[in-house]
Amino acid sequence: MADQRRDTAISLQVKPRSPRAGLALVEGRRLVARVHAPASEGAANQECIRLLADALGVAKSRVQIVRGAKSRQKQVVISGMSADEARARLWRAASQEPASP
Repeated sequence: MADQRRDTAISLQVKPRSPRAGLALVEGRRLVARVHAPASEGAANQECIRLLADALGVAKSRVQIVRGAKSRQKQVVISGMSADEARARLWRAASQEPASP
């Protein structure tokens, strides 16, 4: 029996050195991850991975930055989760945060 779960790619913007960490939706659909860590030595990337894993309810090892490691615009792959499920969980987590650009 084949497993129906797949790897899912999500695009998002990361805002390092943010006073409040969390996920937000900008303009109702663009995902933004605010992290406390600075954008040096991969600290912001690691905090972004932790933040996404917590919001998705998965292990950090299932979240990987595949594009934009040195950019604020990133593409992240979540392994073993359908696109619909990943988006629903992330949007739900982001909706719990006050929206701010």
